[in-house]
Amino acid sequence: MKAIGISGSPRAKGNTEYLVDFVLSKLSAKGVDTELITLSDKSIAPCKACYHCVKEKGCSTKDDFQAIFAKMCSADALVIGSPVHHAGIAGKLKGLLDRTGFVSRWIGSEMKRADENYQWKGTALSRKILAPITVARRTGHTFALAQLLLWGTVNDLIIVSADYWPMALAGTAGAVDAESDREGLTIMEHLADNIYFLLEKLQK
Repeated sequence: MKAIGISGSPRAKGNTEYLVDFVLSKLSAKGVDTELITLSDKSIAPCKACYHCVKEKGCSTKDDFQAIFAKMCSADALVIGSPVHHAGIAGKLKGLLDRTGFVSRWIGSEMKRADENYQWKGTALSRKILAPITVARRTGHTFALAQLLLWGTVNDLIIVSADYWPMALAGTAGAVDAESDREGLTIMEHLADNIYFLLEKLQK
């Protein structure tokens, strides 16, 4: 069983990275193979909407996207975390998810004519597990979480939940203090338990 964690924060060693790594550590303790990917040191351009992926089944922009996309496709579970930026997910993460969604869909499908209907064949991420996480100083979580959930459901992933929304409060005055949100960490621990529960079920 393989779980990939993606910290979408532009800040290295920040609260988002801490929370994603916290969930991965709980999974690792249960025997899951885990890897943390941080976007803070990666070059990820936004989607150009060029439709290159429709015909070529890959992205025309060459940067760190290709390596990350390959790892996402090889994983059984994705733990994706983002800080809240103006009530939305971080820009670099948005670029990664947009490009992933388009390439993933067109790998197995063809563009139809305007008078035809689609019968989708799934995506490259079909039936993988998605566990979203958001973190903010005060508010805006629900909008950012909704972005991650909507991305996951349109790309045919299985959403895993916790006993509360997978959110944490941290970052007052720019502090890296996610570990102080004890309630938030119990939610993350339950999220990890549910990820493992689903991984085991899907492996049977």
